[in-house]
Amino acid sequence: MRTKISPASAKRAMRELHAADMTATQQTRDVPYSASDMFSLVAGVEQYPDFLPWCAGARIRKREQIGTNEVLTADLIVAYKVFREQFTSRVSLDQAERLIDVHYVQGPFKYLSNKWQFEALPEGGCRIHFFIDFEFKSLTFQKLMNGVFSKAFTRMMQAFIDEAGKRFTPGKPLVPPAELEPNKGDDGAQGDKA
Repeated sequence: MRTKISPASAKRAMRELHAADMTATQQTRDVPYSASDMFSLVAGVEQYPDFLPWCAGARIRKREQIGTNEVLTADLIVAYKVFREQFTSRVSLDQAERLIDVHYVQGPFKYLSNKWQFEALPEGGCRIHFFIDFEFKSLTFQKLMNGVFSKAFTRMMQAFIDEAGKRFTPGKPLVPPAELEPNKGDDGAQGDKA
């Protein structure tokens, strides 16, 4: 015997599925700061309240070395309008690969995972790869976040870049690929000097 699903139940299930999909995003940005500098900025969790929007507090509970990675257990307090929540994550810092991997431990989420990778660019600066996926336990918080999700993470990424501008000296300026032109008549030879 097959169970029939009412149209209202099907609609609700689709909305919930869509809501969950809205909280996964990835961004890639090229910046004029070194991959090492950007890695150290994002790894400096305890400094987040100084510049990161909605971060009302940060604390490192534990630091440990696991293999070649430093692993932090960190608490963050996030505040937005009437929403104020603390959550704990394990943050794995792989300096050799310039990779930061964050996994949820406890707090208001069903799950949270995010990843940062910083790729050195041959022309100077670096490419930031950022991914985040999460879902709140509370459907109310989930709906609230869905309304501001895209803007919030774009603003967060920009806050890191702005802070890098205050702390670090840019490498070579980044030139958009469309503006690059090969040097005409330059084959790289220096010519004879007599």
